[in-house]
Amino acid sequence: MIKSMTGFGKAKVSYLDKTIHIEIKSLNSKQLDANLRIPSVYREKELELRNLLNFKLIRGKVDIQIYFEAESDKKVQISSNVVKQYYAQMLAISQDLGIIVSADDLFPTILQMPEVLESARQEVSETEWDTLFEGFGVAMGLVDEFRIQEGAALEADLLSRISLIQDYASQVVSFEPDREVSVRERLLGSLKKLGQDTVADNERFEQELIYYLEKYDITEEKVRLANHCKYFLETLEQETIQGKKLGFITQEIGREINTMGSKANNTDIQRLVVQMKDELEKMKEQLLNIL
Repeated sequence: MIKSMTGFGKAKVSYLDKTIHIEIKSLNSKQLDANLRIPSVYREKELELRNLLNFKLIRGKVDIQIYFEAESDKKVQISSNVVKQYYAQMLAISQDLGIIVSADDLFPTILQMPEVLESARQEVSETEWDTLFEGFGVAMGLVDEFRIQEGAALEADLLSRISLIQDYASQVVSFEPDREVSVRERLLGSLKKLGQDTVADNERFEQELIYYLEKYDITEEKVRLANHCKYFLETLEQETIQGKKLGFITQEIGREINTMGSKANNTDIQRLVVQMKDELEKMKEQLLNIL
């Protein structure tokens, strides 16, 4: 079973007059890249929330948004000391610059300055913390379920493509006899161009033919390719996180396919190699999203 790194989860929990909303979105990434937007009142638990993300989601570019709605109005008060400081400084600056301003001009601006309005400090009880973490766990669970569903679709696609690669590789065998004929004809053609007697040197010619056939032999590549494909399928069935491991295996598959293509010396085999490469590239794209 494999998991995708794409996922979405949303949870809503309630505590007294508060309704807490948690939304988690996940996309693919090489490691865990978490962007957490959280109310300041919950900021002290940010590290614990990130640790839970790291344990549960492991990898991915994850955006988390936590916010709450409260039925009761917030207690907000104006900081008179801050207002006085702003007023004195702005008045002094305007006088230095020779700008004539009145209190009516300055006061609306001052009210919009930072720290003029302050909210009463809200204390979070242990019960509220438990409620927040419960909702966070639910949202992460939904993300994980989403990832499993996406992973099933990815697995089906990978199975289809690895099967095609195995099928193309098996077709190579039928074209191998033609390779010997083509190498023989090419060598004979080269000798004729040089004006040499091919009959008199028949034994040497056979030796050269064997040399070139051994040089272009792809038996080893076929065996390794088959083993890598088998290992890829076995790894897909593992329960552990295997996205990076599958990526390494596809690199080895690609290496054997490329070597087979460089040794092919046959247009039909080259065509099969191109088809295998095409399927492998599509697999690599899919693997980028696997956990």
